[in-house]
Amino acid sequence: MPVLCQKISMLDTSGVVFLQLGAMAALALYVAANLGANDVANSMGTSVGSKALTLRQAIIVAGILEFSGAVLFGQGVSETLATGVVNAQVFAAQPQVFLIGMVSVLIACGIWLQIATSRGLPVSSSHAVVGAIAGFSCVAAGINAVDWGTIGTISLTWVATPIASGALAALFYSVVKYSILDRPDPLSQMREWIPWLSAAMLSVFGIIVLPSVVNVALVQTGAIAAAHDRFGWNLPIHDIVIGIGSMGAIGLTLTSWKKLESVEKEEGSAADFVTDVTDVTDARNKKEGIFSQSPTLPLFPSPPPRHSPIEQQMARFQVLSACFVAFSHGSNDVGNAVAPLAAIAYIRRTGSFPSGDFSVPLWILVLGGAGIVIGLTIWGKNVIATVGEKIIELQPSGGFCAELATATTVLLASRFGLPVSTSHALVGAVVGVGLIKAWKTVRLQTLLSIGSAWLVTIPIAAGLAAIIFSIAQSIGQF
Repeated sequence: MPVLCQKISMLDTSGVVFLQLGAMAALALYVAANLGANDVANSMGTSVGSKALTLRQAIIVAGILEFSGAVLFGQGVSETLATGVVNAQVFAAQPQVFLIGMVSVLIACGIWLQIATSRGLPVSSSHAVVGAIAGFSCVAAGINAVDWGTIGTISLTWVATPIASGALAALFYSVVKYSILDRPDPLSQMREWIPWLSAAMLSVFGIIVLPSVVNVALVQTGAIAAAHDRFGWNLPIHDIVIGIGSMGAIGLTLTSWKKLESVEKEEGSAADFVTDVTDVTDARNKKEGIFSQSPTLPLFPSPPPRHSPIEQQMARFQVLSACFVAFSHGSNDVGNAVAPLAAIAYIRRTGSFPSGDFSVPLWILVLGGAGIVIGLTIWGKNVIATVGEKIIELQPSGGFCAELATATTVLLASRFGLPVSTSHALVGAVVGVGLIKAWKTVRLQTLLSIGSAWLVTIPIAAGLAAIIFSIAQSIGQF
């Protein structure tokens, strides 16, 4: 009989643990959904705003690529979000307190991200997580439980990231505008610049995505080791990455040239090509034999005029760049949602504070990827509209430059080990394009709203987590 009672007790205990972990997983799914609704605007906002993609197309493309990036290449999530913001020595002796704190982090981040998303404000999920961890840590073990150096570094990126990204976007758009858009024969110029644009895009995005792809596809599977054993080939990863990127740039160049040639045959000659939407409308009116006293007033209000051939080509570059950003975002930022859950699962499994062998299990990555897709589908349109349309009206050329600048800024920061926000980078890049294109059209009211949301993210997340942790701790003591 005592043995039977012991078995029943063990079953009850395991059942309770399962239910608790299930509840935590639901919380992580909720946070991931809000992250998907808010942060995916980083990759798709400008594509929707420039009309390179419809909102429905953006949601489908981003959903597939975000999920793929999160599940296939999200294993390298840094320990920083789970353990780097706190003093590990403080919580090493009380891992259960840290567990309760990470639950508070999930709830606080989910609430704040949902509030920001409902108002269409792009905020940094990593800053929300960091703020929430700092908030509960101060309540749990005092002010010395927080690594304030990390907090200070992250705060500095608030200023540096949008400025750097905006400057790069302004530079890129200035080159495109001067070298292609403002030239008498933009089609001929576009043909000359296609190889350079292809190389620039695949160089930046290839460095972000391809090393992880090659590592998983060739290193972890043993393909490179097998090639060395059988043929004696010594294939460094960076050489493989350069080779793949070069072939991709050549293929994109040849495809783009072919598309331009077909468009030229359809339209007649390079002289017929125009570079803005009003000229497209006027050309269409003339072709149909319809004239207007005011040539800049479109006579076809519905459907809207199509992009010029130059902008159509830029739209293809922009869509491809958005796909790379979405994939890399899923692989990098999924940790913002699931790192707390991974820490909770680790403590449940080992009974100790996360150490050097801390990693994110595959099932948690799948959960995070699914949450991102769910949130993007249900709530994502608000933030996408803000980034893509409410700061400044974008065409594909501007959107492409903004995304290229965003990726370059994030890549350079990663090389120097600086934590940055893709939300901050993209907003700065959109503004940079706007300043070159027509600075008076930049909507300052939208920027003030976004800036305010940035400034209050850490203190609000910290306050929410501190309150939730205090309540949870009081209930536990009661």
